[in-house]
Amino acid sequence: MKIFICDGAPESFFTAVFEAYKQTDCVITSDGNIQLSLNCETERVQRDSEKCERVRRGLNRYDDGAEEDILKALRSCNAQKEQICFKYIKRIFEYKKRVRTAYNLPEVVDLSNILYQITEETHRFTGFLRFKETADGTYYAPYSPDNDITELLMPHFAERLNMPFIIHDIKRKIAGIYNGQCWITANVGEAEICLSDSEKAFERLWKKYYKAVNIESRPHEKQMKGSMPVRYWKFLPEKND
Repeated sequence: MKIFICDGAPESFFTAVFEAYKQTDCVITSDGNIQLSLNCETERVQRDSEKCERVRRGLNRYDDGAEEDILKALRSCNAQKEQICFKYIKRIFEYKKRVRTAYNLPEVVDLSNILYQITEETHRFTGFLRFKETADGTYYAPYSPDNDITELLMPHFAERLNMPFIIHDIKRKIAGIYNGQCWITANVGEAEICLSDSEKAFERLWKKYYKAVNIESRPHEKQMKGSMPVRYWKFLPEKND
């Protein structure tokens, strides 16, 4: 078996697809912790813009929405995402048409599941994300999503918030930055945030309110877990006294 190791970028993945397409037994991955068997041959993929573009043109020839689906799926935390996308692409090239509704194909089901998970998490964070006002007036929202969804969230909040804000994926060290007119994403390090006096007062008031309405003799942790997964609680002021 031959294993093509890409760097996680879409260009690297599409180059790997070009290189691996005619292989009979191969895997494409960006997982640095993949377990290798004794009969494996590995190849680290070097990005090639021409090979990448040829794969993309082929996809768009048969399904003009496939590339968008693939790019979205590559944001997944699923360690098998590249291999699932690779098999899906091979099916499109095999049938020379769209296969997205062919749920008898395991590749289609696997890709659909990944896309659903990403869409669902993105939707959740449109309601779960908590912004804090900093001393300079910028609103800051730290979070740690399962999938790489910062770019998917930015248009939603840019359309609704008429103020500068930052959405910070602290796990991947990626930030979406909006200045009130346009937004970008960038690789960032750790953030040292100084909250405004009004934000500090609001957090104290919110914690006081939460404690007042929470009946200690009748805990509702189970209901809370059903409404919001526990892994998101660390960004809630009321759960971090």
